[in-house]
Amino acid sequence: MPDSDFRRELAQQLRVDSVRASAMAGSGHPTSSMSAADPIAVLLDGYLTLDFQRPEDPRNDHLIFSKGHASPLYYAMLKAVGAITDEELLSYRTFGSRLEGHPTPRIPPTEVATGSLGQGLPVGVGLAVTGKTLDRLPYRVWVLCGDSELAEGSMWEAFQHAGWAELDNLTAIVDVNRLGQTRETMLGWDLEGYATRARAFGWHPIVVDGHDVDALDAAFAEATATTGRPSAVIARTKKGRGVKVVEDQPGKHGKPLEDPQAAISELGGERDLTVRVATPQGPEEVHRFPTTGAELPTWELGEQVATRQAYGQALAALGGQRGDVVALDGEVSNSTATELFAQAHPDRYFEMFIAEQQMVAAAVGMQARGWVAFASTFGAFLSRAYDFIRMAAVSRANLRLCGSHAGVSIGEDGPSQMALEDMAALRAVHGSTVLHPSDANQTTRLVTEMADRPGISYLRTLRGATPVRTPADEDVRIGGSRVLRATDNDHLTIVACGITVTEADKAADVLATEGVAARVIDCYSIKPIDQATLTTAADHTSGIITVEDHWPEGGLGEAVLSALATHPQRPPIRALAVSAMPVSGKPAELMHAAGIDAEAITTAARQLLSQHSVTSAP
Repeated sequence: MPDSDFRRELAQQLRVDSVRASAMAGSGHPTSSMSAADPIAVLLDGYLTLDFQRPEDPRNDHLIFSKGHASPLYYAMLKAVGAITDEELLSYRTFGSRLEGHPTPRIPPTEVATGSLGQGLPVGVGLAVTGKTLDRLPYRVWVLCGDSELAEGSMWEAFQHAGWAELDNLTAIVDVNRLGQTRETMLGWDLEGYATRARAFGWHPIVVDGHDVDALDAAFAEATATTGRPSAVIARTKKGRGVKVVEDQPGKHGKPLEDPQAAISELGGERDLTVRVATPQGPEEVHRFPTTGAELPTWELGEQVATRQAYGQALAALGGQRGDVVALDGEVSNSTATELFAQAHPDRYFEMFIAEQQMVAAAVGMQARGWVAFASTFGAFLSRAYDFIRMAAVSRANLRLCGSHAGVSIGEDGPSQMALEDMAALRAVHGSTVLHPSDANQTTRLVTEMADRPGISYLRTLRGATPVRTPADEDVRIGGSRVLRATDNDHLTIVACGITVTEADKAADVLATEGVAARVIDCYSIKPIDQATLTTAADHTSGIITVEDHWPEGGLGEAVLSALATHPQRPPIRALAVSAMPVSGKPAELMHAAGIDAEAITTAARQLLSQHSVTSAP
């Protein structure tokens, strides 16, 4: 029989330690922590299965604080299970401490960073899918959610997908304390309103008094016994529970208590309880998928192949070589070409539908368990999931993204479908890699490199076919580039990527008839960029033109400018990019209108040479 008195005392200790940690830091969210102390106490003492001394154990349950601002409660919990000392608890929010303002993987067993609301449950969905279909282990995923974050659309993407996928290994604990940062939430304490919504999405809702440990025990037992659908324990709680001056009081969010000692006394004083959390039993073996040893695709020089098609073929082949590779798509797999992976490896392909935030979150959850996840959609639509990508970097996640249909060259679909800010957005992500191959053979090599690349990698692919110029055996690598043409007497350099490489090559042909030698660099790696090759070009030519199918802000041109920022005798640089809002039209029409086709490049070259009186190579 569970010891209800112990659980009540444990909950009070979690509250006291939340108050203490926040008071020592002079900041934090103790009241948000105090509301959820009882559910966490019961979860620890009876339902969670997690070896805190072996966080890498694949059989462990997964616990995510989607309401990451309740970090004082999370760290108080770690102290209660013996994972950290009281001394470390009181280092909360100090420089150098592992206990940051919101949890990050710096402190095990934290697998993903939270704090940007609306992200923990979608990642939990990814972990639950992983447990059922990839790891094939019976672990459970528990997610502590705040009621305020249920205003986020990403939470309902998660509710919908989890219900559709029948994730009965997933339990959401919704802490309904009714008070947000500035006012009452939309539903307040309308628990049946939350239950109705969860039920509509295919969940099993359980409404409970969140401060009644016996009722919580029964709710968790019901959740773990439910099959065929996920469960949501919808707990009515009070913010600041147990301390009269803050309990259920507005205006107390995100502040340490004014008189922490009085609050601790009201909560019954400090305690030094330790809870024994159940550790997993049974075999540790994670499911492994067989491999076929497929050959990576290559193409003959001169073939016309879309890089999106090459991506799909390369990814399918990589999946044949490696059983740890998985693919997710936002219901555009016949455009991104991940349908080829789905056909070859149906057990490792995940349809995430038109829910880009859930797609990226699921990939983050999968990679947290060691799977090599590639997530694909139109490049323009990844912008919907940008906060998830940003937070994936905070999570130290290894994530591989592919954005197809880049730039005005997609043609008639118009600007709503044209990725024109994607390189800038992904370049800005900490530790990211941004790649834009111009042909199929480059694409194959870069896909294989992405598989083992740490951090966030982004591959930009094209809708239309481009000629294969790169020999299949050429060294194509992240951080490299390809000098398409060069002489010892080049007058200027044209740096291009993706679709504009063809235009740069055509422009160089025209300029050659006018006696102007142009070096052409295919800059397929935007970040990291090939600084050495660019520096050599700057040393040996008298002007540089960059050309890209992207807005001028943050793309290839600015990457080149940054790489050459400290060059002592940097030649003039002219950046060609899409500057006006595009419309529908043929690809050639749109590239001409944007000023990024061969004609625009040759015009820019003549102007650059004329303005700077460049008549011969330096």
